[in-house]
Amino acid sequence: MRLSGSSALALLSSLACLAGQANADLKGVFAHYLVGSMGGPDEAVKDVQDAKAIGLDAFALNVQDASASWSTSAIQLLFDAAAANDFKLFFSFDMAVLDQPSTFLPLFKQYQNNPAYYYHDNRPFVSTFDGGAKSFGASSPNAGWQSQLKDALASSGINPFFVPDFDDYGGATYDAAFFSNYPVVDGVLSWEAAWPEVNEGTANVSSAKDQVAIQAAHAAGKVYMMPLSSLQFKHIDGGQNWYRRGELNLPERIAQVLELQPDFVEIITWNDSGESHYIGNCWPEAIAGAPAIQAYSNGFDHTGWQAVLAPFITAYKNGATSISDVTPFGEFAGAFWYRTLLKSASCSGDGLGKPSGSENAEDLINIAVLLPANTSGVNINVYSGGNLVSTLPTTAGLNMAAVGIKTGAQKVELVNSAGQVIGAGSSTMDVAADTSGVCNFNYQVVHIA
Repeated sequence: MRLSGSSALALLSSLACLAGQANADLKGVFAHYLVGSMGGPDEAVKDVQDAKAIGLDAFALNVQDASASWSTSAIQLLFDAAAANDFKLFFSFDMAVLDQPSTFLPLFKQYQNNPAYYYHDNRPFVSTFDGGAKSFGASSPNAGWQSQLKDALASSGINPFFVPDFDDYGGATYDAAFFSNYPVVDGVLSWEAAWPEVNEGTANVSSAKDQVAIQAAHAAGKVYMMPLSSLQFKHIDGGQNWYRRGELNLPERIAQVLELQPDFVEIITWNDSGESHYIGNCWPEAIAGAPAIQAYSNGFDHTGWQAVLAPFITAYKNGATSISDVTPFGEFAGAFWYRTLLKSASCSGDGLGKPSGSENAEDLINIAVLLPANTSGVNINVYSGGNLVSTLPTTAGLNMAAVGIKTGAQKVELVNSAGQVIGAGSSTMDVAADTSGVCNFNYQVVHIA
C-alpha cells in the first residue's frame, strides 16, 4: 500500500470558469483531442460543454487528414460548438501521418481567425505530434519548419505561436542544445514524458525530463507545455501492443505539475481510445472501423477522472504548488481505477498475447480522493473480492493510494469521524484471474460519489 496526501460537479463550470478568466493568457490547460468521424453536432457540443465544465481552456485538435470530408466535417462541428459555448480550439497536426506543412496550411489559414481559435500573446497557437526530424527538403528540420510554416504564413500576415511535440528530434530531452538548434519554435510539448518508459520497470513516473525542458525553454525565452496522463495501453496488432505503466501515474503527474509550474499543461487525452488514456467521451463513429480498439475500450468509461482533474485545474491556475492545496468544490471528490485482469493471466485465447511492458503492471486498486482544507477524521475503506482489505487515513487536499487487489468485485468508501459513509463507488466489472478473450490492460474508472 502507498498513501500520500499533502458531489459537487454542478459547481465545476462556474468555479473553473472564474479561474480561467483570471489567468486567460497564462497557464492554459488543454486536452489532446483526436479528430475522428462524428455522428452529428450533439456530440461536438457535449464534448465542448464537458471540457469547459472541468476548466479546460481548449482542445488541441489532432489532425491526421486535413482534407477528407469526415475530418473537415468534424472540425467544423467542433468549431461551431466551441463558438457557441465560449470555448477554444487549436490545431495539433499529426506529423507521424502528414507529409509536410503545405498539406495543412489551408486548413490552418481557414480557422486561425475563427472566434473560437485559441490565441496566446495575440498569436494563433499551433502544435504538432512529432515532426522534429522532418526537414521537408531543407538543410535542417529547423530550416524546413521556418520555411514551410513560419515564412509561408508570414506572407499571409500570420505569425503563429508554435509549440510542437518534437520528441522525435533525436535527443534525450529538450535541453539547451535543442533550443539552439530549433529557434523556430516558441515552445515545446513532450508527449513521451507523460509515462515511465517500459525499460524503467515498476518505477513511478519521473519529472526529470520536464525539469530540464522547463529550465532550457525559459533560458531561451520559450515556453514548456507539460503532459499529464493516466496510462498508455494499445492492443491493435503485432506492432501496436504495449502497456506503459498507469497505476498512480495520473495523481503523481498532478503533483509534479504543481511543483514545476509549467507554462501550459496538455492532458493526454480527451478521446484517444486506441491508447486508452481518454478522460472524456469516445464516440462510436470514430472507431467504427476498428474492432480491435472497440474490444478493449467499449464499456471502459474513464469520465470518473474528471472529478479529480477539475479541482486540480483550478488549483494550478490559482498558483497552488502542493497537492495539499488541491481541494474539492464540495465535501469531497474522488475516483478509483483498476484493471479487470490480473497481470498473471495467460490470455491464451488472444492471438496478440500480453502487451510488452505488462510485467511492469501491478495488481492494485488505485485511488485519488480530494478533501477540504478543514478535513479531519475521514478514512478510506477499500473492499476487494467482497472483503475489507484496507482502511486508510486521509489529510486535506489530494490523497493518493494503491492497495493490492483480489478477484471479484471492488468498492471504495469514504467514512467520516462519526462512522458515516459520505461517499462511495462500486465496480461494474469484476476482476478475473485469467481470460480466453482479449488480454485487456485498460482501466475501469469508478467515480466516488
